[in-house]
Amino acid sequence: MRVNFKAVGAGSLAACATLMTIIAVFYARPAAGAQPPAAADPAVIRDWDAIAVSTIAGPAPSGAGKANVEAFLWFPFVQAAVYNAVNGITGEYELYKWNAKAPKGASPQAAAAAAAHGVLMEYFGTNDFVNSETIAANLNAALATSLGQIPDGVRKQQGIRYGKRAAGRLVELREDDGRFAPIVFDMPLAAGVWRPTPPAFAPFFDPWLGQVEPFVLDSPSQFRPGPPPAISSALYVEEFEEVRDYGVNVGSLRTAAQTETARFFSDITIGPLHAGLRDLVTRRGLDISDSARLFAAVDLSMADAAIAVWDGKFHYGWWRPITAIREADTDGNPNTTGVPGWTPFLVTPPYPDWPSGLNGVIGAASTALSQLNADGRVDLNLTSAAAGVTRHYDFAADIQRDAVDARVFSGIHFRTADEVAFVMGAQVANWALDHHFAPAN
Repeated sequence: MRVNFKAVGAGSLAACATLMTIIAVFYARPAAGAQPPAAADPAVIRDWDAIAVSTIAGPAPSGAGKANVEAFLWFPFVQAAVYNAVNGITGEYELYKWNAKAPKGASPQAAAAAAAHGVLMEYFGTNDFVNSETIAANLNAALATSLGQIPDGVRKQQGIRYGKRAAGRLVELREDDGRFAPIVFDMPLAAGVWRPTPPAFAPFFDPWLGQVEPFVLDSPSQFRPGPPPAISSALYVEEFEEVRDYGVNVGSLRTAAQTETARFFSDITIGPLHAGLRDLVTRRGLDISDSARLFAAVDLSMADAAIAVWDGKFHYGWWRPITAIREADTDGNPNTTGVPGWTPFLVTPPYPDWPSGLNGVIGAASTALSQLNADGRVDLNLTSAAAGVTRHYDFAADIQRDAVDARVFSGIHFRTADEVAFVMGAQVANWALDHHFAPAN
């Protein structure tokens, strides 16, 4: 019915306004028998993060066994999908490279579980992976448990469908991203050039990682640092002597506390870092949107920091302390003396020195957390099985100090390789949060 408001009086206008309000309320209320949406439990974010850790980094047959730097590449697939699935429904934060609208009232809890499950199944629960049958069974059981905690109904089904779409979007985004490209490190040997190190003399691990398409950066080389100190420089000699004396396995100048720091960071990899993140979101009582945002922002930052670090390692190909110290008589610097048989406190990993992988990801994680936490703190508890202790880090500068020292005391890095890597990680995280994960308008 069309009403000519010019022809009615003030009383009639008031009556019409009242009628329109009644109609609006009627159509906005739930259908008969429908239940109001329950508050989404943020535990689903923590639960599926733990499942992702066991799936990606856990040993076979229940896991993919990627407890190495490659793991940092896989977690953003999961966390970005979960972030989109949740925030596409809650509307709290801008989506990551996606603009698909969610059905009104869909369950973000169901969407989060479906998104994480979809990504993990795509890459580790299919026949393309060696122990996919066991992984798939575990993932399906975990999904059933998650969904069993959510009341049945339209909202749940809408959330599941939207979560699957979010997973599919991340898979689509990462097609042909450069993973596993046949790249070989073949820099001619010379003083300062990396070569396989004892005891395994393994080749450069995953050289393709430095040429993978980043998640947030424009290119892997966006924050590439300058070259390491020249062998002829006073700084090189200073760092050479420091790692020679403090990083040696037997007869070092390390204190007991310095040895513990080296051992502590020897196993602060993806598992302990994520355990610390789960503890953090629990202690701070983050809701489902903020929890998803924290995991996504930290994981995408750490992944791109790892990519940027591997770009630097491949570009500069700088030798490790074990090689530099043993071969010092051939380096052309009269101020360095070779020490045949010199052995570091920890086994040297199979890739070049400059810059440091650990400090790149620690710099990214601590900087992201400093921005995400309203009080500017990192507030991170990390537990090292190797050292048998838990350390609490309040601020980025605290964890930077220990992570940089750890790699020198371990005998596997020159100091500036650690320092520049931490700065790189911070640059990556700042870039990520300047361009993504902003509150929705």
